[in-house]
Amino acid sequence: MLSLYRTLTRIAAPLLPLWLWRRARHGKEDTSRWRERFGYASLPRPEGPLLWVHAASVGESQMALPLIERLLATYPAMTALITTGTVTSAALLARRPVPRLLHQYMPVDTPAAVARFLRHWQPDLACWMESEFWPNMLQQTAAQCPMMLLNGRISARSASRWARFPAAARTLMGGFRLLLAASEDDAARLRQLGGADVRALGNLKFSSPPLAHDAAALALMREETTGRVVWLAASTHPGEERQIAEVHQALAARHPGLLTVVVPRHPQRAAAIMEELEALGLRVARRSQREPIVAATQIYLADTMGELGLFFRLCPVAFIGGSLVPHGGQNPFEAARLGTCVLYGPHMHNFTDFCSLLEAAEASQRVASGEALSGAVDALLRDTALRQARSRAGQAVVDAQATVEARVWEAITPLCRAQLSAGPLSEGDR
Repeated sequence: MLSLYRTLTRIAAPLLPLWLWRRARHGKEDTSRWRERFGYASLPRPEGPLLWVHAASVGESQMALPLIERLLATYPAMTALITTGTVTSAALLARRPVPRLLHQYMPVDTPAAVARFLRHWQPDLACWMESEFWPNMLQQTAAQCPMMLLNGRISARSASRWARFPAAARTLMGGFRLLLAASEDDAARLRQLGGADVRALGNLKFSSPPLAHDAAALALMREETTGRVVWLAASTHPGEERQIAEVHQALAARHPGLLTVVVPRHPQRAAAIMEELEALGLRVARRSQREPIVAATQIYLADTMGELGLFFRLCPVAFIGGSLVPHGGQNPFEAARLGTCVLYGPHMHNFTDFCSLLEAAEASQRVASGEALSGAVDALLRDTALRQARSRAGQAVVDAQATVEARVWEAITPLCRAQLSAGPLSEGDR
């Protein structure tokens, strides 16, 4: 099966520029760095040990950064390379520069592109985040350096698909020296597929640091929204913005001066979202255009990257997007960690563990529809005591999960020390 996959990807390679071009038309590719997708490096390989971390998109990148920063502090001779596959993740990393951390786009999974990438970078240790199981990349990397999987996640559906090809699954999973699963269920599936040293230490996203924010920007927004009732729709997906607009219209009479902040998951959709909202008769201000919030503003379209920490601090109530449509939701812990009351729709299957913990503590609320969301937002905006109780409960749940990073650090230290410690270690690792 793996041989067939290699052959098919080799045959399909000439068609990939067309595929990438179509993605670029929708803002999903950076044409100025297109060559990186074919394994051509745009940066020189630094001297000394190199850690390669592959993180698919924004969420995985944010989860990986604290660990990367700690490794860079521990191993002074080391450089870290992080690869991602999305324009939004690249933009986020560009705004958060870290000394000795380099970024490249991941190569497409063809034998030639992967070989070209590995030949240039020659990593000493490779780290996969979550579930990026690309066969060519995994096989070729395992032949060159040790690999570990952090926050490993695999759904029952994906595991059943891999199980149809047990030999291929054993080859790929067996290439990891260490697999740290996000949950016991994930660990069981990874073992069934051939993983050897599999451990369930908890979900790293549980112990991510609070999202950053610009204090001056927050002070300005609080001044602009003084006396107004504000709530947030975070990381929205297609099909959700209209429902959020309808919630706003239903609540506006009950909450005079209501301001709804909408943060789309993909900012490149902003023009289409604005057109849709204005067609409903709503007054919209767009953050990327530096349009101020004025008394007449009803919807504030925050079409920028990396500012959710600002809006979670501004808004006492937040709906988590990707959940009113069958996308699977987004991370609800980011809001709960900052004391924001969390609401989400029925489709949160990508974050089942998070939701279970929050719901057990009565720290979040699942709604069945946009209409139900309207009632839930209304109740929270009216009831200060309920908001405070939800806020405290959410923060308590998050605080209880704060030890995951320490357990992960302890587990990866032997392999990292063996592969990355060229020269003296930092004081904290001696």
